[in-house]
Amino acid sequence: MLSTLRRASAARSRRAAALLVAAAASLSGCVDGGTGFGLNLVSQEQLADMGRQSWEQITQETPSSRDATLNAAARNVSARILSAAGQNPQQWEVRVFASPDANAFALPGNKIGVYEGLFRFAKNEDQLAAVIGHEVGHNLRQHAAERVSTQLATEAGTQILSSALALGGMGGAQEISALLGAGAQYGLILPYSRNQELDADRVGLELMARAGYDPRQAVELWRNMAQSGERQPEFVSTHPGPENRIRQLEALMPEALAIYRSSR
Repeated sequence: MLSTLRRASAARSRRAAALLVAAAASLSGCVDGGTGFGLNLVSQEQLADMGRQSWEQITQETPSSRDATLNAAARNVSARILSAAGQNPQQWEVRVFASPDANAFALPGNKIGVYEGLFRFAKNEDQLAAVIGHEVGHNLRQHAAERVSTQLATEAGTQILSSALALGGMGGAQEISALLGAGAQYGLILPYSRNQELDADRVGLELMARAGYDPRQAVELWRNMAQSGERQPEFVSTHPGPENRIRQLEALMPEALAIYRSSR
């Protein structure tokens, strides 16, 4: 009887080990050494559908701005940035939303949204171009696909780890699984997202320069943002600190200025 129990325990351990190997592959085997995960689990058509659904929800929940000046600025800047990116501005919808949030976004499915609150910090069209260029940069670099795929892979890996712990007969499996989920969140997803943000800053800086906007105004924008108040610690934030962004932008500035001068 004892030997039977030992064999059953050994079999459980082997199955648990196999599941742990699978989980490791899910959580870390697809890191490509660039901005993060190279795994792509969703198609561009699926992303476009998701973007359009999100746009419909946003437009239903948030009223459009009636400020003609802000809407004209958003449309003008977006058109120039999209043209610099090789996109047809006529195929994109641009809207300003009546919200105090200092934010903007570019969704798969060709949607650009800007919140009125952003104009508290974007003092001119050059600074607005830094934000819209950044958001369009996310689209060009397919960051949405990478983020969705990363989330799917991480959730799958965490589920496998939980099953492995339970199958191996380890006590406190639920608690350990929860900690592993937190570790994946802070150790994989958030740092990867910060890398994406810096990558989009780089692309956005080039786009605004090609569109004829002064790239030095991107630094001024983030200085304005840095004065906006308290922030989360960078460790638990999907966005890099303003100081880090400013340092990277300044490092990229010589090349961006050369593009800007050439474009003029």
